[in-house]
Amino acid sequence: MANALVSIQIIPKTANGEDTIPFVDEAIAVIEASGVKYQVNALETTMEGELSELFKIIEKMNEKMTEKGCPSVISQVKVFYKPDGASMDQLTEKYR
Repeated sequence: MANALVSIQIIPKTANGEDTIPFVDEAIAVIEASGVKYQVNALETTMEGELSELFKIIEKMNEKMTEKGCPSVISQVKVFYKPDGASMDQLTEKYR
């Protein structure tokens, strides 16, 4: 069972002022390849899983940005940690 929800907004600095959306798409592809449950929202993406695994995914996302030519990256991260279980569905079910 997942013990954490982590939301991330990744803001890559592009080398030549290019549109950042294709870079953000690449970052989201890193999440998708990881196999964790996730949800893309307008300004951030939320992942569900084990906290240590989610932090490793964030590290890979940042590395992907520099591999794609970004000289730097800002990652704004929010963490909900609950050792006995955390899920996006539980936190949002009353809104559905």
